[in-house]
This record gives sequence, C-alpha cells and structure tokens, in this order.
Amino acid sequence: MPTTVLITGASAGLGAAFARGFAAKGCDLVLVARDKARLEAVAADLGREFGASCEVLAADLLEPQQCAAVEARLADRTRPVDMLVNNAGFGLPAPFPYNPVADEERMLDLLVKVPLRLTHALLPGLRERRRGAVLNVSSVAGLLPTGTYGAAKAWLTAFSESLRVDMEPYGVRVLAVVPGFTRTEFQQRAGMDVSALRDAVWLEPGAVVAKALRDLARRRPLSVTGRHYQAYALAVRHLPRRFVAERMARTRRAPAEVRTG
Repeated sequence: MPTTVLITGASAGLGAAFARGFAAKGCDLVLVARDKARLEAVAADLGREFGASCEVLAADLLEPQQCAAVEARLADRTRPVDMLVNNAGFGLPAPFPYNPVADEERMLDLLVKVPLRLTHALLPGLRERRRGAVLNVSSVAGLLPTGTYGAAKAWLTAFSESLRVDMEPYGVRVLAVVPGFTRTEFQQRAGMDVSALRDAVWLEPGAVVAKALRDLARRRPLSVTGRHYQAYALAVRHLPRRFVAERMARTRRAPAEVRTG
C-alpha cells in the first residue's frame, strides 16, 4: 500500500517541491493550500509525470473551521496519512516593532499553532501503526535573533527535536528541515528586498527536498542544505549570544518611512 503524505503550502515553493519529491518515490499525496486552482495544477502535473494519486484539499489554515477540516483528514483512520509536511508559512517585511500586531499574530498562528494542531491530530494514528513521519520546515533564521519569524522557527526546531525523542519508541520519525535563502515566492510575498544577496547564498527547492529526504531516511534530527549553511549553523551555536545579537541588529532596520518620519 503506497505511503500517503499530506503537505501544507503545497501550491508553490518548497511545498510543491516536497510534493514532487514524494511523488517521485511513488507516494500518494494530499495537497493543502488556499489556492485550489494552483493545487489542481500541481496535482495534474504530478499525475502526468509520475502517475501520482493527488487529493486536493483547499484550506486557509488560519481559518479555524478550515484548519479543523485538515485535522480531521489527518485523524481519519479509514484513509490513513503516513507522513505530514508542515510547510505553510509567510514572513513580514519589517522588524516586529513596525508591523501591525494583527499581522504578527497571524504569522505566529501559521508558523506555530497550526503545525502544533496538525501534528497533534496525526500522532495517535502514527503511534497506533508504529510508523510514519513528521517533517517541520523551519529555517536558519531560527538559529539567530531574527525577530518574530526567527523566534517562531526556533520554536518549531525545538518542538521537532523534542517530539523526535517522544516518538522514537513508536518508530515515528521527526525531522526539522532548516533551509537558508531558497528560490521561492516567499521573499516576494513578504515584501523583502533581497537584491543585495549574492547568488552563492541561494538554494534551489529541489536540493532542499532531496537533502531532507536523505536525512529522513537516515533518521537525522535536522536537515541543513549547503555547506555554507551547515558551517553557519555550526558557528552560531558556539558564538556568544550577545555578539550574535549585535551583529544581527545591524541588518534589521525600521522601514524608511519610520526612520525618516
């Protein structure tokens, strides 16, 4: 019986890349995102290329009833889901003090509350079947003081590492995927100016997914793609936190209208 994987934020970017990666392995997919038309296009492409069976579940995960529908799908014992990829998310263009608090709350809900609820819905079935996996897409931003987004991603990485210990006796794998700058729509949607970044810092979504799937098979706790990001992750664990915070503060500035206001 094929493995069934539910992926959030599956209409583009890393979510679509994860869908492609699992489809290539012969998995059945449940694709979740807000845009039904884009999901159906992804599903059609994967069906043509890999013969993948794709269920489209359009849902805005910030809407409680729609999130509950995805939770119910994860908890459905008659159509078991074997793996969950918590990938949906967004960022904000300015540091915390300059964003509307409602936007900050929505971001935290999507990056923290939603993965918590979806994972909690799936775990009873995984424990019962004594197999399966949860992949949480975190970020290298969670390794340093990088505002609310980084704090949420730090929580997601810590949550993954803790959950991995709790689920290991049941044969359930948990992996925190910790990418750096990746060529997706994320930066454009967040209104981020990344024009000054060198080409060398960018990762391709397919490379992030390929590394994550290898690390999942090896039962590793973290997946960091690229030698430069692996060195970065190692270095920040040993640098003094005050030094790191001061360096990061130089890269975060108020919006121009606030600075000149």
